[in-house]
Amino acid sequence: MIEAVAFDVGETLIKDDRGWNSWADWLGVPRHTLSALVGAVVAQGRDNADAIRLARPGISIDAEHRAREAAGHGERLDDSDLYPDVRPALSALREAGLRVVVAGNQSVRAGELLRSLGLPADVIATSAEWGVAKPDPEFFARVITLTNTAPERTLYVGDHPQNDIAPASSAGLRTAHLRRGPYGHFWADGPEAAAADWRIDSLAELPALLTP
Repeated sequence: MIEAVAFDVGETLIKDDRGWNSWADWLGVPRHTLSALVGAVVAQGRDNADAIRLARPGISIDAEHRAREAAGHGERLDDSDLYPDVRPALSALREAGLRVVVAGNQSVRAGELLRSLGLPADVIATSAEWGVAKPDPEFFARVITLTNTAPERTLYVGDHPQNDIAPASSAGLRTAHLRRGPYGHFWADGPEAAAADWRIDSLAELPALLTP
């Protein structure tokens, strides 16, 4: 029986469109060019940040993050960045008595912005706040601590088979692969996604799967 559900963030709860468009504008490259580079690195199984490095060889992404913040072009999130199924699904799970956790590979600022949205979640945390990122096993140990229940009674939901599904399963959690975003679609037929306990196309499917 599942007692807690933990969610990835990027392309699970929020659309990455704003972020990538902002990076393209900052780098001075056409948005479709950066989008194509993102697709290329995803297809190669690489970190999507490599798209920025391809667009601007030799770039320090951390330094550019700081420069963008200083110039007033830092991270932004509002309700328009959420997928439409997020609030209804999280609300239904909480109403059914499940604990809802949000934990993904995001910055400290993203954690602040997510909490400001008033999501129907019991707790929200990011990798930068913890100082450890997926797929590191320590990340999932922290997730388990936040869920206040046993790993086998916790479901981790994410789009990225290699960063979400495989390491969460190795940590003893149940998993749901969400076919959403570049990684979720491109690697949907890979062995990691196929090994998930559930495979879904929308968060709206979860309440019926997990509650009587």
